[in-house]
Amino acid sequence: MTLKPTLMTQQLFNSIDEKDTKAFLGFLTNDVKFRFGNAPVAEGYTAVGEAVGGFFSSIKSIQHELTDTWYREEVIICHGNVTYTRHDSTILRVPFANILTMENNLIKDYLIFVDISGLYY
Repeated sequence: MTLKPTLMTQQLFNSIDEKDTKAFLGFLTNDVKFRFGNAPVAEGYTAVGEAVGGFFSSIKSIQHELTDTWYREEVIICHGNVTYTRHDSTILRVPFANILTMENNLIKDYLIFVDISGLYY
């Protein structure tokens, strides 16, 4: 991994917090596997783009606060809190953890551990 993991994760989460699907996809391999919480795995660049774009449109805004980032070889683990703002401006704040498996400086496997069961009421 040539890009420093903490810089890469900050740029990654900036793209998410800006709800910029195109920028987000730039961090992924074409054959990426992406799992968000307990949702089914999305496989491939196109499927992930559709899933992420759909999620972004379902919320007003999103903000991540990274508290820890660990990396070893080709795996990055991130932990923090995420704040979701619903379209009615109410807020849900929950902890999250992500495991990113890297290949050639891109994310090949993207696992998000978060409980968003309270987001859609």
